[in-house]
Amino acid sequence: MTQVMTALAPPKAASGKRTVGRIAASCFAVVALVATAMPMPVLARSAPESFADLAEEVTGAVVNISASTTVETKNRTLPQLPPGTPFEDLFEEFFNRRGQGDAPARPRRSNSLGSGFVIDPSGIVVTNNHVIGDANDISVIFSDGTKLKAEIIGKDSKVDLAVLKVKTDKPLKAVKFGDSDAIRPGDWVMAIGNPFGLGGTVTAGIISARGRNIDSGPYDNYIQTDAAINKGNSGGPLFNMNGEVIGINTAILSPTGGSVGIGFAVPASSAVPVIEQLRQFGETRRGWLGVRIQSVDDATAEALNLGSPRGALIAGIDDSGPAKPAGLDVGDVIVRFDGKEVKDSRDLPRIVSSTPVGKAVDVIIVRKGKEETKRVTLGRLEDGEKQANAQQPSTETPTVTRQALGLSMSSITDEARRRFNLKDDAKGVVITRVDPNSSAADKRIQAGELIVEVGQEPVSNPADVTKRIDALKKEGRKSALLLVANAQGEVRFVALPLE
Repeated sequence: MTQVMTALAPPKAASGKRTVGRIAASCFAVVALVATAMPMPVLARSAPESFADLAEEVTGAVVNISASTTVETKNRTLPQLPPGTPFEDLFEEFFNRRGQGDAPARPRRSNSLGSGFVIDPSGIVVTNNHVIGDANDISVIFSDGTKLKAEIIGKDSKVDLAVLKVKTDKPLKAVKFGDSDAIRPGDWVMAIGNPFGLGGTVTAGIISARGRNIDSGPYDNYIQTDAAINKGNSGGPLFNMNGEVIGINTAILSPTGGSVGIGFAVPASSAVPVIEQLRQFGETRRGWLGVRIQSVDDATAEALNLGSPRGALIAGIDDSGPAKPAGLDVGDVIVRFDGKEVKDSRDLPRIVSSTPVGKAVDVIIVRKGKEETKRVTLGRLEDGEKQANAQQPSTETPTVTRQALGLSMSSITDEARRRFNLKDDAKGVVITRVDPNSSAADKRIQAGELIVEVGQEPVSNPADVTKRIDALKKEGRKSALLLVANAQGEVRFVALPLE
């Protein structure tokens, strides 16, 4: 404002009020113009004067979880001593006195403490799966000291959630879930839990980030907060300023084991569908597409004519999955699923798993640079089920050896099968050597792997590979997309520059 006032200071007038009046009027007009043109500053909301009212309102619904597991202690064997040593009797007496040696095994109780919260007045409690683990004795302790035995309704290790049930003679204080998709980094939040066994502890902070991937499971989508989260807070609620649960505190990032301002919570949008399934079925019932996917980098996007890296690249199709009869194929890039954008490969598993089993959905793919829509009816994802790649019997091909892209290649021969331990139904072109100074080596392609496709066209001998590479160069492509399989039949896409 000092600069504005200086620039608008009136010149020395010879005389007359009219001149001053004109100058004053001009100043007013310019100031008004500047004020109109300048954008209004965005002011941050002031911090709450106190969190006390909010804490008092919801604390009654937050509980401590005590989980105990009874395990059998294992006997220790006595040290191996030479026969007749003078210390043999002494060692035997010492270990037996400590409950070791030949003494019978004794049961030992392993205890863990965590947090949870009531979501239904009838006695439904939510916590983390890792809080209860394989416990055979679970107690829920309320803020007034009441302690109730709990039974497990259902649990899910993939999102780290568990639903418990306690029997009560009166309605319990419960809290509701809020819209976690509406929160933004910088919003105030409050956490309540049982850190280090201290009981109902209130901490506050802000949302630091959303959509965090900490490599804890296939559906990572954590809220990051700087509200103090410590050991024992696991399973406790993260509240917005309306007293709604927008996250379930699950993990911390800390070199010391204590809070350093980096805590993670499962967002309500991810937790609620799982909780509803556990309450209804006692287990999860996730949607299943039946594909194996990988991310799309810059080179792969250029090779697939995508424009920019996006979507989830299909690297394998399960023969028994829903994707195959729907017409999805290896090399397709899924960019939209059931109306939801797939920005990268991490988005697809979360979207698919939260879609009801049996629902028919539209899947938009990019195939050879053009968008297509496929209709898929989802199956159910079974725990522990492994994705399998379609394997076709190979045909006999003449032995040919060639080099391209830093790779030495040959046809599949009996000698190659023995040398690289290839399966009988292996197909493609065998990589016999990789130039250590090539881009192929940088992409970790190894001798013994197979080139199945080049530029989304199948190849069966080295001549096919070089022919496809020449064709891609003529098309002006900067890279070639190879579908590479290892000896076990697992495939992946690798984009190599066309030098």
